[in-house]
Amino acid sequence: MEIKIINRSHHDTPSYATPGSAGMDLRANLTEPVTLKAGERKLIPTGLFIALPQGYEAQIRPRSGLALKKGIGLLNSPGTIDSDYRGEIGVILINLSQEDFVVEDGERIAQMVIARYEQAEWNVVDTLDETERGAGGFGHTGIH
Repeated sequence: MEIKIINRSHHDTPSYATPGSAGMDLRANLTEPVTLKAGERKLIPTGLFIALPQGYEAQIRPRSGLALKKGIGLLNSPGTIDSDYRGEIGVILINLSQEDFVVEDGERIAQMVIARYEQAEWNVVDTLDETERGAGGFGHTGIH
Protein backbone atom coordinates (compact mmCIF):
# COMPACT_ATOMS: atom_id res chain seq x y z
CA MET A 1 0.00 0.00 0.00
CA GLU A 2 1.29 3.44 -0.88
CA ILE A 3 0.56 6.45 1.36
CA LYS A 4 1.40 10.06 0.54
CA ILE A 5 3.56 11.69 3.23
CA ILE A 6 5.13 15.09 3.78
CA ASN A 7 8.15 14.88 6.06
CA ARG A 8 8.95 18.33 7.46
CA SER A 9 11.01 16.84 10.26
CA HIS A 10 14.77 16.54 10.14
CA HIS A 11 14.55 12.76 10.58
CA ASP A 12 14.07 9.83 8.23
CA THR A 13 10.57 8.95 7.08
CA PRO A 14 9.11 6.25 9.39
CA SER A 15 9.81 2.69 8.32
CA TYR A 16 9.30 -0.85 9.56
CA ALA A 17 12.21 -2.16 11.66
CA THR A 18 11.71 -5.79 10.61
CA PRO A 19 9.68 -7.65 7.96
CA GLY A 20 7.24 -8.74 10.71
CA SER A 21 6.75 -5.29 12.28
CA ALA A 22 3.15 -4.03 12.44
CA GLY A 23 4.13 -0.51 13.48
CA MET A 24 6.59 2.17 12.44
CA ASP A 25 8.36 4.25 15.08
CA LEU A 26 7.49 7.96 15.22
CA ARG A 27 10.21 10.37 16.33
CA ALA A 28 9.96 13.65 18.23
CA ASN A 29 10.67 16.64 16.00
CA LEU A 30 11.93 19.27 18.43
CA THR A 31 14.10 22.39 18.29
CA GLU A 32 14.99 21.87 21.97
CA PRO A 33 14.40 19.10 24.54
CA VAL A 34 11.00 18.95 26.27
CA THR A 35 10.75 17.98 29.95
CA LEU A 36 7.74 16.03 31.16
CA LYS A 37 7.40 16.29 34.91
CA ALA A 38 5.80 13.43 36.87
CA GLY A 39 2.10 13.29 35.95
CA GLU A 40 2.48 15.87 33.17
CA ARG A 41 1.29 15.50 29.58
CA LYS A 42 2.38 17.34 26.44
CA LEU A 43 1.73 17.24 22.71
CA ILE A 44 4.96 16.33 20.93
CA PRO A 45 5.24 17.20 17.22
CA THR A 46 6.57 14.74 14.62
CA GLY A 47 6.83 16.97 11.53
CA LEU A 48 4.84 14.36 9.57
CA PHE A 49 1.69 14.88 7.50
CA ILE A 50 -0.08 12.00 5.73
CA ALA A 51 -2.96 11.38 3.32
CA LEU A 52 -4.48 7.98 4.03
CA PRO A 53 -6.80 6.29 1.56
CA GLN A 54 -10.46 6.21 2.60
CA GLY A 55 -11.19 3.08 4.62
CA TYR A 56 -7.87 3.26 6.49
CA GLU A 57 -6.73 4.86 9.73
CA ALA A 58 -3.35 5.33 11.38
CA GLN A 59 -3.33 4.17 14.98
CA ILE A 60 -0.82 5.87 17.29
CA ARG A 61 0.27 3.51 20.05
CA PRO A 62 2.72 3.59 22.97
CA ARG A 63 6.18 2.07 22.72
CA SER A 64 6.49 -0.81 25.18
CA GLY A 65 10.11 0.00 26.08
CA LEU A 66 9.29 3.58 27.09
CA ALA A 67 6.29 2.38 29.08
CA LEU A 68 8.17 -0.31 31.00
CA LYS A 69 11.54 1.39 31.50
CA LYS A 70 10.47 5.03 31.93
CA GLY A 71 6.73 5.05 32.71
CA ILE A 72 5.94 7.05 29.55
CA GLY A 73 2.59 6.39 27.90
CA LEU A 74 0.17 7.94 25.45
CA LEU A 75 -3.15 9.53 26.27
CA ASN A 76 -6.01 8.80 23.91
CA SER A 77 -4.35 5.50 23.13
CA PRO A 78 -4.57 4.27 20.56
CA GLY A 79 -4.97 7.63 18.91
CA THR A 80 -6.66 7.62 15.53
CA ILE A 81 -5.64 9.60 12.48
CA ASP A 82 -8.61 9.66 10.11
CA SER A 83 -8.24 9.40 6.34
CA ASP A 84 -9.44 13.00 5.88
CA TYR A 85 -7.03 14.57 8.45
CA ARG A 86 -4.22 16.59 6.85
CA GLY A 87 -2.60 18.25 9.87
CA GLU A 88 0.66 17.40 11.54
CA ILE A 89 0.79 14.13 13.46
CA GLY A 90 1.23 14.93 17.15
CA VAL A 91 1.73 12.48 20.01
CA ILE A 92 0.20 13.14 23.44
CA LEU A 93 2.82 11.82 25.87
CA ILE A 94 2.18 11.42 29.60
CA ASN A 95 4.74 10.79 32.31
CA LEU A 96 3.30 8.19 34.68
CA SER A 97 6.56 7.83 36.61
CA GLN A 98 7.73 9.72 39.68
CA GLU A 99 10.72 11.28 37.86
CA ASP A 100 11.09 13.94 35.19
CA PHE A 101 11.51 12.59 31.66
CA VAL A 102 13.29 14.57 28.97
CA VAL A 103 12.11 14.07 25.39
CA GLU A 104 15.02 14.63 23.02
CA ASP A 105 14.82 15.53 19.35
CA GLY A 106 14.73 12.33 17.28
CA GLU A 107 13.65 10.15 20.19
CA ARG A 108 11.31 7.30 19.25
CA ILE A 109 8.15 8.26 21.15
CA ALA A 110 5.34 6.16 19.66
CA GLN A 111 4.51 3.70 16.95
CA MET A 112 2.06 4.05 14.08
CA VAL A 113 0.02 1.15 12.73
CA ILE A 114 -1.98 1.48 9.49
CA ALA A 115 -5.30 -0.40 9.73
CA ARG A 116 -8.38 -0.91 7.59
CA TYR A 117 -11.74 -0.06 9.12
CA GLU A 118 -15.42 -0.32 8.26
CA GLN A 119 -18.09 2.31 8.82
CA ALA A 120 -21.22 0.90 10.46
CA GLU A 121 -24.83 1.54 9.54
CA TRP A 122 -27.25 1.26 12.46
CA ASN A 123 -30.24 -1.06 12.21
CA VAL A 124 -32.56 0.04 15.04
CA VAL A 125 -34.47 -2.97 16.43
CA ASP A 126 -36.55 -3.79 19.51
CA THR A 127 -34.66 -6.96 20.56
CA LEU A 128 -31.25 -8.58 20.06
CA ASP A 129 -30.34 -12.22 19.43
CA GLU A 130 -29.86 -14.32 22.58
CA THR A 131 -26.34 -15.58 23.44
CA GLU A 132 -24.87 -17.77 26.15
CA ARG A 133 -23.26 -14.74 27.80
CA GLY A 134 -26.31 -12.50 27.52
CA ALA A 135 -25.89 -9.24 29.45
CA GLY A 136 -22.99 -10.51 31.60
CA GLY A 137 -20.60 -7.61 32.06
CA PHE A 138 -17.08 -6.90 33.26
CA GLY A 139 -15.36 -10.02 34.57
CA HIS A 140 -18.43 -12.15 33.84
CA THR A 141 -16.51 -14.78 31.87
CA GLY A 142 -13.55 -14.97 34.30
CA ILE A 143 -12.71 -17.80 36.69
CA HIS A 144 -14.54 -17.55 40.02
